[in-house]
Amino acid sequence: MTSIIFPGQGSQSINMAKDFHDNFKCAREIFEKIEDYTKIQIRKIIFENQDNKLDLTQFTQICIFSASYVIFKTYAEEVNLNLKEINVMMGHSLGEYSALVCSNKINLEDCSILLKKRGELMNNAVEPNKTGMAALIGKDCDFIQKIIEDNKLDLEIANDNSPIQIVISGNINEIINSKDIFIKNNVKKFINLNVSAAFHSTYMNEAQQELNKEIETTNFKDNAIKIISNYDGKVYTKSNLIKDNLKKQMANKVNWTQSIKNLEYIGENKILEIGPGKVLSGLINRISKKFDIKSINQVSDI
Repeated sequence: MTSIIFPGQGSQSINMAKDFHDNFKCAREIFEKIEDYTKIQIRKIIFENQDNKLDLTQFTQICIFSASYVIFKTYAEEVNLNLKEINVMMGHSLGEYSALVCSNKINLEDCSILLKKRGELMNNAVEPNKTGMAALIGKDCDFIQKIIEDNKLDLEIANDNSPIQIVISGNINEIINSKDIFIKNNVKKFINLNVSAAFHSTYMNEAQQELNKEIETTNFKDNAIKIISNYDGKVYTKSNLIKDNLKKQMANKVNWTQSIKNLEYIGENKILEIGPGKVLSGLINRISKKFDIKSINQVSDI
């Protein structure tokens, strides 16, 4: 059996999925549909980086999702992919929404509207330049959490990406001032991230509550494909539970390490990474060496 994974914010690049758009009618039709649903000129943003919008959270998320969905649907059509052969789908943060659409848990129109709203809410959740995120390289989640607690830092772990890559969220001054503390405690690298706010933290609580109004009215469907939740890293098939977890995702840690460990635990060993970039392949290889991973992000990969 095969699992499919989808990337999140940070994987965007100019011209992502353009070769699919240029070579396949179905890809062009999908872009047109999402643009119609959202009233956003997605192709202008991706292909021309119109007004540098591609790196603005308000637009980044819907653009990455659009590219991922285009690549998935084109690939599925070209290789006659049978969804019954897919056991698990999952994604990193934003990528979880891609997984839900591609697994037919929610439909394309509903997801497009949700992600437009999600991007806007996350972009406007807090005042600009007041909060941020940083990636810490070299130590695991428990180690970083102990440093935070021992030094009484007002910071939260946003992403447990791998045993050697953790992302923290918090007040921007607290993040800047914490760098020396982490480095003195043998964290190898401290990298400030170019993001608009402290995602996957309590700073997102109000935005999450607003988004939940939209999630609540969205129709989720049951089927046999399993979803591994970002919220707790566990495996789900029931749509009501998947929906409940999605309502907690934005304001809580992305449990990617645990998600991959659970993917391994249920016996999966083949992964297709579908969407722009190959970030997730690198993270997964740091969590486990037991997976055969293939990335599909350009036409030549089909």
